[in-house]
Amino acid sequence: MNFQSIGEFYQRLLVLLPFAANLLPEERARRFSYDDPKLWPYFYPQCGGSTQSPIALSALKAIPIGLAPLQFGLYEEPFDELLNMRNNGHTVEFSVPTTVFGERPYLTGGLLRDFYEAMAVHFHWGSALRKGSEHAINGRRYDLEMHIVHRNTKYASDEEARNQTDGFAVLAVLFKVVRHNYYYQPGLHEIFSSLLHLGDFNRTYTPPAFLTLGSLLGNLNRDNFYAYKGSLTTPPCSPVVSWHVFSEVLPISDLDLPKFWQLRDRRGRPLLNNFRPLQSSEARQVFLSQRPIADYVWT
Repeated sequence: MNFQSIGEFYQRLLVLLPFAANLLPEERARRFSYDDPKLWPYFYPQCGGSTQSPIALSALKAIPIGLAPLQFGLYEEPFDELLNMRNNGHTVEFSVPTTVFGERPYLTGGLLRDFYEAMAVHFHWGSALRKGSEHAINGRRYDLEMHIVHRNTKYASDEEARNQTDGFAVLAVLFKVVRHNYYYQPGLHEIFSSLLHLGDFNRTYTPPAFLTLGSLLGNLNRDNFYAYKGSLTTPPCSPVVSWHVFSEVLPISDLDLPKFWQLRDRRGRPLLNNFRPLQSSEARQVFLSQRPIADYVWT
């Protein structure tokens, strides 16, 4: 880092410190910015920890091990209410409703010893000039990444779970833009179409269809995934997440991806490049679970 960049770094820090000091921790977490994620550890100490996410994933470096298959409880059951999507200023998100059986979808298997209830879904993207997935697979970043956030059912609140090493499990799905031979994915179509109604900060929209959580996975191969222990990728960056990142990449139409780029943040600026830079994997074990080819039934 040269002297000029050092001076610019501390200038930004001095500007932000008084502002952050006047905010409660919960409000600071809502007000974080992607302008310079390197500043996050100054306001959220856990962001400077040794088990942070996202990381680069590699089939050559991962440990090929037969983890227990992921089990997707109630993922194919319709929600008992319509979704309420929101532009919160740094992503598009929605809470996961209960299903028609009165319970939320849940996840177990993989690295998980407990049951994890699906709580929320959000996205990370780039711009016309930058790929926007948070994780990289085999040296490549992709256009979009979706996170399905689950909380361990042992804990009654997100606050409690953020203080436990087994608090959360996140499913990550990466997307690659395609211009031809795009196949229709009903659940994702509803989500992507809703973006046109969410341009401004704090705007909300309710897609007019009862969805299932499983419909957001399209025809993804759910048996092949990377798994590792990491953190939330936004402040406070709590190191409490069991990550399961699917190896297969889903397509997104070249007409749908730019809809993310048209959203605006709380300052009215284009909401672009809302992904955290790759973090060091340190000495962590990264597992790769793959279903043997012999187990597939070809048709």
